[in-house]
Amino acid sequence: MKDRAVWGLTALYAVLFTALGVVRYAAHRNFVDFGIFAQTAASAFGCFCNAVEGSHYAFHFSPILYVVGAVIALVRSPAALIALQAIAGALVIPPIAGIVARHGDRGLSRLTAAAVFLYPALGGAIFTDFHENGFAPAAVAWMLWAFDGGYLVATAFAAAIVLCVKEDQALFLAAAGGMGAWRYRGSAAGRYAMGICVASLAVFGVFFLAIQPHAAANPQWAPTRFYAWSAADLRALFPLGVFERLGFFALAFGPLLFLPFRSRMMWLAAAPLAEVLLSRMSTTFTLGTHYAGAWIGYVLVAFAFAVGGLQAPRARKYLWWCIALCVLEYAVANPLHPGLNLHLPAPRDAALERVLRGLPPDISIATQEEAYTHLALRDPYARPLPDDPARITHACFVLLDRDYPESPRLVEYGASVDALVRSGVYARVLHRGGIELYRRRGACR
Repeated sequence: MKDRAVWGLTALYAVLFTALGVVRYAAHRNFVDFGIFAQTAASAFGCFCNAVEGSHYAFHFSPILYVVGAVIALVRSPAALIALQAIAGALVIPPIAGIVARHGDRGLSRLTAAAVFLYPALGGAIFTDFHENGFAPAAVAWMLWAFDGGYLVATAFAAAIVLCVKEDQALFLAAAGGMGAWRYRGSAAGRYAMGICVASLAVFGVFFLAIQPHAAANPQWAPTRFYAWSAADLRALFPLGVFERLGFFALAFGPLLFLPFRSRMMWLAAAPLAEVLLSRMSTTFTLGTHYAGAWIGYVLVAFAFAVGGLQAPRARKYLWWCIALCVLEYAVANPLHPGLNLHLPAPRDAALERVLRGLPPDISIATQEEAYTHLALRDPYARPLPDDPARITHACFVLLDRDYPESPRLVEYGASVDALVRSGVYARVLHRGGIELYRRRGACR
């Protein structure tokens, strides 16, 4: 864990993904989630809420966002969110390399660090919009590194961080703790694992029985929509759905040469993988989304144990192949989608930014993703336009930028805004190029 080469790669990863994230943000390529988490972090020590969800606790148990909120209170910049997620991604590298160093040698450890550095699934999860799931892989990896080394106090501390990420991690950790308790039964490690299992089940129960029902206006937990299978969904499963899931396995495990499956530690990844694969929506098992954060930590730990269990010459050969396959996947199926997300800011970006900076603070405004993500950190009343054309927005102001014709919320709701203007509900107060600002007539909060 004192290898400078490994920590150098870790620092480079954090800097690289911070820079990439800043470029993406400047080009207005973030989506609604970035705005949701910016508003939640900015209000962490107040309502812990955002304009889309209301209380974030109505959707997820994520005390880790209080730490993010403390950083935002000191550095009120979207770059802080981007950098925090990049650092979280980078911190996956040392414990995975450390497990290999513990069971192999330093040379294999460095090659493993390079493979993790280049692992496309991790890069896609870190480059996507800021999300609480971005903290899960590192927390899981450090927890299992500590447990493997017999550092039980550090294990408990890391497990507490895992539990603070998201409520599904409590379920995964309960399963992992139960497996550990059985595997090391009769020992201090087994008792620690059982304690973690019990604590995880307690967190899971408290969230669903007390916190979420209290915070939610609608008693139904929103993520259940992923598992509301219908007859049409079942029909779509064969053969397309099966092929989609096989494609996920190829992209997620191909760069690792499927080595995680050589280790019994892969059983720890069974629950998080089931969560994404049993969804009726392909979003959960598409690389380049935050859902990958649920399973990456467990899979990479299994990868490390598999590498550490091989003879050094064979492991070295496999790792070079992993590095080559990671590079190949970035070349042919890049989860960062650089053609869409990575380009220098265009004149339309500068024009939109000038208008946004000229708006009064703390105004009730509904707009499309490109503007919402840039308003969210400084305006708690900013919100995205509805995704349902039948819904009527009651925001005091509506801002459209038609220079982003493919903006999802503009496509979904632009015609509805035009209808509201024609009916006299809104009147245009600014028109600058493709940017149009409308104000609601009459009394407006």
